Amino acid sequence: MDAKLFKSQVAALDFGKKLPDAIYIHDSTLPKVPEKLRNVIMAIGKALKIPREQWNLVKLSRKQFTLSLLHYPTFNEESYPALKQSVTVDLHKLSHKITDYSNYDNPPILHRKETMVLPDYPYYEEFVQITAEGEQAGLYDNSRHIGFKASWEALINSHGYELVDGRLFRNSALISNTDKKKIERDKTAIVRYELSAPMKVLAKHSFLDGQYTIFDYGCGRGDDLRELEAHGLDALGWDPNFLPDADKVNADLVNIGFVINVIEERNERMEAIQGAWELTDKLLVISAMLANESYLARFTPYKDGIITSRNTFQKYFTQSELKMFIELSLEESAIAVAPGIYFVFKDKLLEQDYLQNRHRRKQDWEHKSKPIDIKEANTQLLFTKHSELFDEYWKVCLLLGRAPAKEEFAKADELIELVGTMKKAFRLCQNYYGNDDFKVAQQMRLEDLLVYFAVGYFGKRKPYRYQSEQTKRDIKAFFDTNKNAQAQAKELLFQIADVALIEEECLEAHSTLPKSLLAEELGNPHSLTFHKMYLDLLSPLLRVYVSSALQLYGELEDIQLIKIHITSGKLTLLGYEDFEASDKPNLNERVKIKMAEQEVDFFDYVGNQSEVELANKQDFV
Repeated sequence: MDAKLFKSQVAALDFGKKLPDAIYIHDSTLPKVPEKLRNVIMAIGKALKIPREQWNLVKLSRKQFTLSLLHYPTFNEESYPALKQSVTVDLHKLSHKITDYSNYDNPPILHRKETMVLPDYPYYEEFVQITAEGEQAGLYDNSRHIGFKASWEALINSHGYELVDGRLFRNSALISNTDKKKIERDKTAIVRYELSAPMKVLAKHSFLDGQYTIFDYGCGRGDDLRELEAHGLDALGWDPNFLPDADKVNADLVNIGFVINVIEERNERMEAIQGAWELTDKLLVISAMLANESYLARFTPYKDGIITSRNTFQKYFTQSELKMFIELSLEESAIAVAPGIYFVFKDKLLEQDYLQNRHRRKQDWEHKSKPIDIKEANTQLLFTKHSELFDEYWKVCLLLGRAPAKEEFAKADELIELVGTMKKAFRLCQNYYGNDDFKVAQQMRLEDLLVYFAVGYFGKRKPYRYQSEQTKRDIKAFFDTNKNAQAQAKELLFQIADVALIEEECLEAHSTLPKSLLAEELGNPHSLTFHKMYLDLLSPLLRVYVSSALQLYGELEDIQLIKIHITSGKLTLLGYEDFEASDKPNLNERVKIKMAEQEVDFFDYVGNQSEVELANKQDFV
């Protein structure tokens, strides 16, 4: 084999961890390697008399006529295995160099192992989870500092994590242990240097803007509390090991973050959630660690969880299992906001505000219609003199899709003083600005309310005896009665099971959306894929279809593309790396939501660039 053929066959590989200068492949992938290249790799091992069991990775240069046989003896067992020996061969000079790392204090280590094997490799799913944890913790933000063991461990520590049995560990302890096995819960609390994931979710939804008191139930060493206090927020906490003498006090927002994972007894977990709920005035945030069966099988089972190598107990959940456990414990609806994180509202009006904001579309209204002639000269003069006030009032009308009540417009008294009544102000504005924009606003608000009520039915949220005053006005204006509103919403929800109707709506969406991709199977529409920016442009039925599925997943934070499966009642979410900047972004994650089964499946593709590149980005934006 010459250098030209070597380079072409390396470039043709559609698997492996691809770096700018090299491709790393596991020896299990050798049957998929082009025959001539595979023969060269095997021949080198034999010629240098390297036993087959002393190399399990191959590093193929993408620019030079070189390759390396690498030995990572704990490739399957350790999350970030260390290199023991490297044999680098210069095929042009026919020379080689052996480097022994067995006695190095700081050897090179591996990351993203799933990229080096094929999806049918026995440990593939476990490797995917390990990488996903590191991504979520921000460990890969700067890849310059992750290549060696010491710097990698320092990076993990600086982000407030520890490695326990190869997994990132950041749980806080809860209650002092009484179990005869002496599970050491205090070892689960960690030092953290940024807000935890649940607190970041609260910040994202504007719950940390200063108007709510906060209590951290099981706060560990109090890192979240220090950060919140530094921002001037009213935040207190309690922890059985680190703040045992602190008082448990009521607060608007209560966070029980990654606590129930470390409690051995199921009833005790329920009591912990119920204890946090008793302290909650408005919103309880519950989070727990997720894992699958293949990872758990490696450890010693104990009750319904496992015992780690540090003698700490861990109970891992699936997304749907966590939701069921929360709702069983509290007899309240749990709302998924992110993988492993749920909101439970005690303040039902606040819950409705949160849910409505999820489904309320935003539009920047511009006055495209020209003012019509006003018969009364004094009215024309009034609008000319007070244009800012009337413009502000009209924007509220367009936002609500109806005439606002006095308490819904901050300058109502000023407006009434000018024209006499709110009804007269609305009538004058309709005449002055025209009715075209308002009719569009009415239709949008009607659809948004229908979507909100319909998705509420899907989530099986309990009907509330009292609606907010604004929602009561909306119901009166758009549906006349609450009974009518609920009947229309239920009818809309049931339509998501009508395959023919979903197909019709998807075909219509494909013809009207700025960009989308309609896939066919055997000549029939199979799925519709579109960018999340176009979600609000869908029909109410398709918005309910998507939003109902998102009740099981959470926010579309790192997701760009949404795929509606027309015939199967499923939804797929696709998240890409540098989607905006890259012409052919690589897939980071895929989430499949099965609405009928109420299940959510997560798939991580970080580093598996060749098979998951989005080559047709132009079809979506």
